[in-house]
Amino acid sequence: MNMLGGFGQIGTEAPVPGAPAPAPGLSLSDFEDDGGRDIEPEELDAIGYVDPLNVRPRTSSRVLCVVFGVLMLILAAVAWWLGVRTESGQSYDDMVESTFATIIPGWLSAMLGIGTHLMVLIVSVIISVAALAIAAVRKRWWLIGQMVVFAAICGCASLLKYVLPRPFIIKTVIDNAHNSAPSGHTIMGMVCGVMLVCAVPVAWRWVASLVAMPWGLFVGLAVVCGKWHRPTDAVMSMLIVGGVALIVLAFTRTSGMDALGTRRSSAGVQIIASVAVTAGLFACVFAGYVIWQVIPGLTISAAWAKTDAVYSAILLIAGMNAVVHGVVLALRQLTASPLSRIGLVGEPPAPPKTRG
Repeated sequence: MNMLGGFGQIGTEAPVPGAPAPAPGLSLSDFEDDGGRDIEPEELDAIGYVDPLNVRPRTSSRVLCVVFGVLMLILAAVAWWLGVRTESGQSYDDMVESTFATIIPGWLSAMLGIGTHLMVLIVSVIISVAALAIAAVRKRWWLIGQMVVFAAICGCASLLKYVLPRPFIIKTVIDNAHNSAPSGHTIMGMVCGVMLVCAVPVAWRWVASLVAMPWGLFVGLAVVCGKWHRPTDAVMSMLIVGGVALIVLAFTRTSGMDALGTRRSSAGVQIIASVAVTAGLFACVFAGYVIWQVIPGLTISAAWAKTDAVYSAILLIAGMNAVVHGVVLALRQLTASPLSRIGLVGEPPAPPKTRG
């Protein structure tokens, strides 16, 4: 006996008398953005379907972007203050910058020596153009605008080096009394990687992060090895780029989101973001501990402190690079593919519940 025969087809709703008939032939594909074109709420109302997650990310996701973005900008200011406005900070920067190339292994010094001004500029421009081209092919016009604004703000932030003061506290080995934070080269290297992560579709997002992270780390270490910048400059630059990127992601709309029907969780994003943030935080904490240990030898330029100072700087730059890229990757996925309220992974699909 068919016990459910009187209920009709499970999961369907009977028409309500007096209600307007639904538009014929509507399916999920009718609500997908064609190539990422902006679908405004008025257009969704016209077809009788309003899904806020098709227009913008969840409010909680946007708030999270703003909170973490502001936090990174505050940390950038703290890094500048500790490295520039304190005696220990200036001593640490000077010791690392003056001995970096002689303490690290020869193969690493030779590899970082490849990172000339022209090389960093060319590679960064190529990655940036590739990111804009990918977004243009996908017809993500709002996303292109976001990336242009993001790059412009970061470019203006690099000019802070000409505005921020650097008080004379100690006599340094490196004869440069002018402020050099933040590093324009590091900002450029980080910006192009973040743009690539934001431009690619969900399937390639984790791959793009594997391109962005090594390049950002290479530039961050190269500017210190070449004595262009102090380690504080590189760390401050990474935090500025991360903070601006997250705040810009808070303004994501349809064009910057994955199309309906293609949104899904990404195991690659979850693994890489989790590992990068966790390992990066541990690296930063351990680097801070090592710096605390060598503080007594900084002001007297003790020979025993030089090796630990250099390797703590490498660890700090690498850790900050991983944290920034990991957080940006996770929140980019969160704003581009909003799923269920459970979180990034989302609930598996289930049949409708009925009462027996």
